[in-house]
Amino acid sequence: MSKKRRSYLPTPREVISGSKWLASVGASLVMRQGKRLPVNTTSTWQEEREDILSRARWLCSKVIVDDPQQLMKAMPRPLGPTYGAQWAIYSCTHLNAALANISRLYPEHKDACLQRMERVIDMVLTPEVRAYDTQPWREDALETLSGNKSHMTYLSLLAWVITDYKLAGGTSDRFDTYLHGCCEALNRRMLAEPDLCLLSFPGCAVFIPDMMFAIVALHNYSTLYNGTYADSVHQWLEKAKRDFIHPQTGLLVAKVRTRRNSRPLSGAYTALSCYCLTQLPDAEFARQQYDLMRRYMMLQVNVMGNTPLGVREKWRSAPRLTFDPDAGPIVYGLSASGTAWAVGSATYYQDWQLRSRLLNTAELGGHTTSSRKGRHYRLGELAIVGEAVSLAMKTNLKRD
Repeated sequence: MSKKRRSYLPTPREVISGSKWLASVGASLVMRQGKRLPVNTTSTWQEEREDILSRARWLCSKVIVDDPQQLMKAMPRPLGPTYGAQWAIYSCTHLNAALANISRLYPEHKDACLQRMERVIDMVLTPEVRAYDTQPWREDALETLSGNKSHMTYLSLLAWVITDYKLAGGTSDRFDTYLHGCCEALNRRMLAEPDLCLLSFPGCAVFIPDMMFAIVALHNYSTLYNGTYADSVHQWLEKAKRDFIHPQTGLLVAKVRTRRNSRPLSGAYTALSCYCLTQLPDAEFARQQYDLMRRYMMLQVNVMGNTPLGVREKWRSAPRLTFDPDAGPIVYGLSASGTAWAVGSATYYQDWQLRSRLLNTAELGGHTTSSRKGRHYRLGELAIVGEAVSLAMKTNLKRD
C-alpha cells in the first residue's frame, strides 16, 4: 500500500465508523466497573416518548448548527479533517433517520421534524462534510456524477437522507436534482460491476453494509418514483442471498473482494446488515437474517456482578480483550458496536425482551445524563455520532 493511500484510508487497514468507536468505548467502560450498576429494566411508553424526544433535542442542538465548521470542531480532534468529516456525515444521516422515525411515532412533531431534516440535508451537502469522500477519490462526487468513480458512500448517504425526508412527508423540491443525479449514478455504476458492488474508497474491500445503504437509497427512490431502480434492488438482494453468505451460519458476510477471496463474519457488520434489511422489500430474508443473528451472535457475559447481553464479534471465540480493525476493541467477546446496531432490528420486530436487554447493556456503558438541552449518553459528548446511531436504532419501528 502506498504512502498516499495510507494518508486517507483509516488505520490499521480499512474503514472504521464513528458509531463503532463509540460503542466500543462503551463496552470497555462497562467492563471496567468495579461494582454492579443499577439499570432500569422497564419503562412506560410515556417515559420512552420523553426519553426519545429529549435525546432528539440534544442531538439537534449539536448537529443542526449554522456553520459546518462548528460541527466539524465537535468531532474528536485526533481524527483530523478527513475522518472528522466522515463522522460528521454519519451524525447527520442517523439523526435524519431518527427524525423521520419520530415524525411517524409522534405525528404532532412531524412539521418540526421535517424542518430539521431539511437543515440536516443542507449540512450533508456542504463541501466541508463531503470532504471525507472528495479527498480519496480526488474529485468532487456531485461535480462528477456523469463519471465512473464510485463515490458510493457519499452518494448513498445523501440519497438516503433525501428519500427519508420525502417518505416522511417532506414536500420541498430543492433537493430533487441531487437525488435524481445520485441514484442514477449509483445504479449505473453498480450495474457496470460483475458483482453489483461498489467500493467505499479506493483500494478497500467491498463492505456489504456500505452497499446496503446504496440499496436502501435505490429502494426508497423506487417507492417514490413508480418502481424506478426496483429491478436493480432485486438483483442485488438475490445475488447477496446467493453469493455473499457465510457457509457455516447463513449470515451475510462482512465484506467481499478481500485478499484470498475470504468471506469473513463480523458481529458488528451482521447487526448493521440486519438493520439495513429492515428497510428493504425482502421481508423473508430480513427476518431470516435477524433470527440467525440471534442464534449465532448473541452472547451473555458475567463480569463483576453485571450480566450484559450483546452481540459477539467473533463467531467461534470470545477473546477477553482484543482489537479488531473493523470493530474496534472486543471485551469478553462482546462487540459493543454490534450490540448498538442490533437494537435497530430488535425494535423493528418488536422483540421487546431482547431490545430491553440490549438497551440495558448500552446504559451500562453509556451512562445517560440530562441537561437543559436534553438527555444523552455521556459518551455522546465524545462522539456525537454514537448518540445519533443509538437514537435511530431505538426508533426503528416498522412503517405503516
